Amino acid sequence: MDSLTQILLGGAVAAAIAPASHRRAALLAGAALGTLPDLDALPIMLFSDDPVVLMTVHRSFSHSLLVLPLVAWAVWWLFRRYGRGRVAEAPGRWFWAIQLALLTHPVLDAFTVYGTQLWWPLPVAPTMWSSVFIIDPLYTVWLLLACAVAWLARARPLARHALLVGLALSSAYLGWSLVAKGMVEREAQRSLAAMGLGDAPRFSVPMPFNTLLWRVVAMTPSGFVEGERSLVADRGPMQFRGHPSNAQALAEAGDVPAVRRLAWFNHGFMKARERDGRLELSDLRMGAEPDYTFVFAVAQRDGGHWRAIPPQQLREPWQARRRLGQMWQRIWQAPAAVAGSGQAVPAAAE
Repeated sequence: MDSLTQILLGGAVAAAIAPASHRRAALLAGAALGTLPDLDALPIMLFSDDPVVLMTVHRSFSHSLLVLPLVAWAVWWLFRRYGRGRVAEAPGRWFWAIQLALLTHPVLDAFTVYGTQLWWPLPVAPTMWSSVFIIDPLYTVWLLLACAVAWLARARPLARHALLVGLALSSAYLGWSLVAKGMVEREAQRSLAAMGLGDAPRFSVPMPFNTLLWRVVAMTPSGFVEGERSLVADRGPMQFRGHPSNAQALAEAGDVPAVRRLAWFNHGFMKARERDGRLELSDLRMGAEPDYTFVFAVAQRDGGHWRAIPPQQLREPWQARRRLGQMWQRIWQAPAAVAGSGQAVPAAAE
C-alpha cells in the first residue's frame, strides 16, 4: 500500500496497544515502524542499478514474516535495555505494539497485486492476494480519522475507542474486498470456461481507488485476454478482449536471468514483444492494455538466439490518467452488449 496508509496503520496499531498515557508517543513510534519496511529500496539502490533487481528485491527481506519479528524484538530490547523512557515503563505492551506495527505492514501489502515475499528467504513465490488497489481512500480514511481523534484526545478513553473503531472499519473493508474478488472470480470462471479457457492462468485486481470495478486477465497460448467487471452495473457473462504476446520469443529467452526472475516474481503474467531486435516484457498485473507501469528490455536477438543485456526499464508514454473519468463511468454503466461471452483468443504474436 501507499506510504501514508502504512504510516497511519502502524500508528493506529501501536497507539491502540500502548498505555493510554503513551498515546502520542505510540502514534509517532508506530508511524515510523509502519514505514520502516519500505526503506529497503535505499540499500538495494546502493548495490545495484538493475531495475529488475530493484523491483523484485523490494518487499523481500524487509517484509518477511520470518525476519520482522526478530527486528521488532531487537528494537524493543534496545529501547528497554538502554532507554529510560516509555518502553521501560510498560515493556509488555510496548513489545506487542512494536511487533504488530511492523508485522501489519507486509500483511497489508500482500492484499495488493505487486507481490510481497512474506516467507523470504524461503523459495516461495511472492504473495499477491490482489483484492485492493495500492491506493484506496475507503481503506485509509478510517485510519486517518482514528489517528486524528487519538492525537487530540490523548489519554482519554475516546482515543482508544476511535482507534479500535478505525481499525475495525478498515479491516472490514479488506474483508469486503475479498468477498468482491470472489464474486468477480466466479463470473470470470464461467465466462472463461465458455471460451475454452477455464483452466487458463488468470488473476483479478481492482481498478484504481475502488473495489467496485475489477480487471481480469487470463493467459492464452498466443497472448492473453482482458476484461472488466463492475459489481454495480454488469449482469450476465463477462466480455473479454484478446491481445497478442510473443510467446515463442519468451520461451526462447527462458534462460535469460532477468526473464526467469520476472516470471517467478509476477507468476508468469507478462506480455512479450520484440522491438528493434530487443525483447521487451510488460508486467500485466499493474496497468491495463496498452499502458503498464513496469516494462523492461531484457535481451537482444543474436542470430537465432537471445542474448542477455543489462535490463533497462522503459518509460513509455502513459495515457492511463486520461481514462480515470471513463473508469468512473464504467463502474455505473455496463458495456454495450456483444455476441457471446468474449472475443476470440489472439492468434498472432508481436
